[in-house]
Amino acid sequence: MDAHFSPREIERDAQQFWDQNQCFKAVEDANREKFYCLSMFPYPSGKLHMGHVRNYTIGDVVSRFQRMQGKNVMQPMGWDAFGMPAENAAIQNQVPPGEWTYQNIDYMRTQLKALGFAYDWSREFATCDSDYYRWEQWFFTKLVEKGLVYKKMSTVNWDPVDQTVLANEQVIEGRGWRSGALVERKEIPLWFLKITDYADELLADLDKVEWPEQVKTMQRNWIGKSRGVELSFDITTAQGEPLEPISVYTTRPDTLMGVTYVAVAAGHPLAKAAAEGNDALAAFCDECAQGGTSEAALATMEKKGMPTGHKAVHPLSGEEVPVFVANFVLMEYGTGAVMAVPGHDQRDWEFATKYALPIKAVIADDSGQAPDLSQGAYAEYGKLINSGEFDGLEFQAAFDAIAAKLESLGRGEVKTNFRLRDWGVARQRYWGAPIPVKYGPEGQTVPLTDDELPVKLPMEVTVDASGSPLKKMPEFYDLGDGWTRETDTFDTFMESSWYYARFACADNPDAMLDERANYWLPVDLYIGGIEHAILHLLYARFFHKLMRDFGLVDSDEPFQQLLTQGMVIAETYYRSTANGGKQWFNPADVEVKRDDKGRPVSAVLASDGQPVEMGGIEKMSKSKNNGVDPQSMIDRFGADTVRLFMMFAAPPEQSLEWSDSGVEGAHRFLKRLWRQVSEHLEAVKPAALDAASLGNEQKALRRKTHETIRKASDDIGRRTTFNTAIAAVMELSNAVAKFTDTSAQGLAVSREALEACVLLLAPITPHTSHALWQALGNTQPAIDAPWPAVDEAALARDTIELVVQVNGKLRARLEIPTDAEKAAVESLALEHENVKRHIEGKTVRKVIVVPGKLVNIVVSG
Repeated sequence: MDAHFSPREIERDAQQFWDQNQCFKAVEDANREKFYCLSMFPYPSGKLHMGHVRNYTIGDVVSRFQRMQGKNVMQPMGWDAFGMPAENAAIQNQVPPGEWTYQNIDYMRTQLKALGFAYDWSREFATCDSDYYRWEQWFFTKLVEKGLVYKKMSTVNWDPVDQTVLANEQVIEGRGWRSGALVERKEIPLWFLKITDYADELLADLDKVEWPEQVKTMQRNWIGKSRGVELSFDITTAQGEPLEPISVYTTRPDTLMGVTYVAVAAGHPLAKAAAEGNDALAAFCDECAQGGTSEAALATMEKKGMPTGHKAVHPLSGEEVPVFVANFVLMEYGTGAVMAVPGHDQRDWEFATKYALPIKAVIADDSGQAPDLSQGAYAEYGKLINSGEFDGLEFQAAFDAIAAKLESLGRGEVKTNFRLRDWGVARQRYWGAPIPVKYGPEGQTVPLTDDELPVKLPMEVTVDASGSPLKKMPEFYDLGDGWTRETDTFDTFMESSWYYARFACADNPDAMLDERANYWLPVDLYIGGIEHAILHLLYARFFHKLMRDFGLVDSDEPFQQLLTQGMVIAETYYRSTANGGKQWFNPADVEVKRDDKGRPVSAVLASDGQPVEMGGIEKMSKSKNNGVDPQSMIDRFGADTVRLFMMFAAPPEQSLEWSDSGVEGAHRFLKRLWRQVSEHLEAVKPAALDAASLGNEQKALRRKTHETIRKASDDIGRRTTFNTAIAAVMELSNAVAKFTDTSAQGLAVSREALEACVLLLAPITPHTSHALWQALGNTQPAIDAPWPAVDEAALARDTIELVVQVNGKLRARLEIPTDAEKAAVESLALEHENVKRHIEGKTVRKVIVVPGKLVNIVVSG
C-alpha cells in the first residue's frame, strides 16, 4: 500500500466503489430485520453548515453500524424545499424561487456526497416536486370528505407590507421580522385540520416511543390537557338591562370567590357591541389589534384595559363586578373571556394594581393566614378562606364542591380542555403546495377531484413584497364559469409531516403509499435538533395517525426512537461600530493570543493587526459570522477527518465546540493509523493466530483488542456515545504502537488489533477503513464486513491486580493469580514490604478481602 495518507484519492476510490456496486440501495426483505434511520431533511438554503454535518454524520454512523450488525438498513435523503426563505431570496436576487431552490439542491447534494453518507439516492425527492405534493393534495381532499378539515375566520399576525400571515416567532417587538412593519391582528379565513380530535391519543401515545423525556414533556405541555370548570356570568348594562351571559373556563375554581373583575378580548361579541357607541373603547379595540398573538407576547406586554360599562354577576355570591376589555385576552384562547382573580394570578394582579381594582385573598398561605398581596399574587394551592361555605377546603375538595354547586345551579360543569389548537394549514404565500379547493359562483367550496390533481404551482413567476403572485394570475385561479381556485398554499409543516413515509415508496406514481411503507415504518431512529421538538414532531405524529386511519399505514407512531443532537458552537469576535452596533469577524480571520496554559487572552484581526473583542462561545450562525465552511474543511483535511472530529468532540446530545486544533488532532490520528498499517504490512506476513500458544504480552494486547470491541459495541449500539468508542480505539492503536513483538504470533496479534481498529472505525471514517481493510488483504469489502465479535476467552486473565490498604489508605498493589485462595491473598498482602512497614508494631485486628478488587488490613496500636 502507499505509505502516504491521501484523503482525496482514498475518498474518491471508496465512493466510486460504493456507487458502482449500489451499496446503499435499500430493498425490502421480509427475512431480514429492517432498520430505518432518518435525519431531519435540510432546507436547500445553498450550503451545508456544520449543524447539518453533525446531524447527518450521526445518522450515517448509526446506519453503517446497524448494517454491520446484519440488518437491512434504509437511510434516505431529500429536501424540505418550500418556504419563505426562497421567496425572500427571489425578491433579493430577482430569481424565481424554483430556480433558486433546485440550484441549491444540486450544490448541497454534491456536498453530502463528498462526505460519503450512505444514502439511498434512488429515493431522493424535494417537497416542491409536484410528484410529491400531489399526494398531499389528494390526501387533503379525503380529509375534507371525512370532515377533518374546515375553514373559518381566524385572528392572525398580519404583515401589511408583505401581505402575509406571520408565525408568532416572526413577530419581533410588534413588527414583522422582514419588513419591519407594525403587525396587525387581523381576521382572515383560514383552513384548519382537526388535530384536537386526536389530542388524547397524541398525549397517551407518547408512552409508546423512546424519546428524550425533555421532548415528551414539551409535547405534553403543548397539548396541555387540563381539567377545569366552564361557568357562566350573567351580564347587565349600566342601566341594569340583561345581556347575553358570557362563559369562562378555569382550572382554579377554588379561587372563584376571589373574582373582582371579568376581562374579555377585543374581538369578543360583548366588546364589539360595547364599542359601537363608545369611540374611546372602539379605538382601544383597534389598538389591541396591533402586536403579536403569542402567549409569550401576552405575558410580557404591558397590561392595558378599558371598562365596557357592563357588570358581571358572580354566579354564587351574586356580587356585581366590572367587565373590562383587556389586551391580554385573545379570542383564540378558551372562550375569549376570563374571570380575574388578582389575589392569586400575577397577570390579573398587575392589571388590578394598574386600574385600582379590588384584590381579595381566598387561599391561605402556609401559615394558614391570608397571604401578603402587596407585592404580587399568591399562586400556590392551599386552604380556602373568605369563601363562605367552602372555607377550610383544600384544592381538590374545593374544586369538587364548587363544581357541584355550579352544576346544581345550572351555571357550570366540569370539562376537560386542551391547550392544543387546531392546525391552521393555509398560508398567503406563493412558494408552497397549492391547496386543492375551488369556489363556485354561488359560494360553493368544493375539493378538487382526483383527475384535477395535481394542482401544479407555476414556476415562472416574479415575486415581490406585495404578496403572493398567485392572486394576480388569472391563468392560475380563474377556472371559468365563475369558478375560482384557492390561491393560498399549504403550511410547509404539511410537507415535512409525512415525507418519512414517502421515502419508503418514492417511486410509486399511482399511490401516496404502498405496502412497502409498512415494511419500513416506523422509523427506528430519527435524528434532529430539539428546536423541532414540538410542532414538527407533533404534526408528523398527527399526520401518521390520519394515514393510519385511512389504511395507508398500520403503525400508531412514525418515529420509535428520537435522538436530539446538540448545537455546534464556536468563538465569536467583534468590534463595536460608531452607531452602537457590532461588526462580527469570522474566527478564521482572527489571530488569538494565549497564555502558557493555552487560555485565550487577546485577539487581533489578521488583516490589520488591530484588536477585536472576544464575544464568547455562541451557536454557529451567519449573524455572528462564526460559522465554519464544511467544504473548506473537507478540501483541507478530507471528509473522514471532519466526520471523526464531529463524533469525537462531544456526545451527540451535547453542544460541540468547534476547535481547529481538534480537527488537526483527528487528522493526525488517521495519518498515524494509516502509517501503522503500512509499517505492519512491511513486516513478514503473520501466521494464523493460535490463541493457545500466546505469551503474556501477546495475551495482553489481544485482551485489549477484545475489550475495545466490547466497549465500542456498547458505546455505539446502546449508548450512542461515539466519542468514548473512538477514544477506546485510539487507546488500542496506542497499545499496538507500544507492542514490539515481531514474531509470527506477535504479528498475528497485531494484525487482529489493527483490523479491529479499522472495522470499529468503519461507520465513522468509512473511506479510510475501506482502503485499510483492503490493504490488510481482505477480499470482502469493508462495507459488507460484519461488526467484530468479542472473543470471551480472550478477555480472561491469568492474573489480576488488587489494591492493598492499611486502615483504608493505599499501601501496595498486588499482581496475583485469578484463582488464588483467600488465605493466599491475605498472606501475600501481609508479606508485601511496604505493607509490613505500616503494620510493624501494631496489632492486626482484621483482614478484609474484596474478591477481585482490594484487601484492607485493619490495625490498631
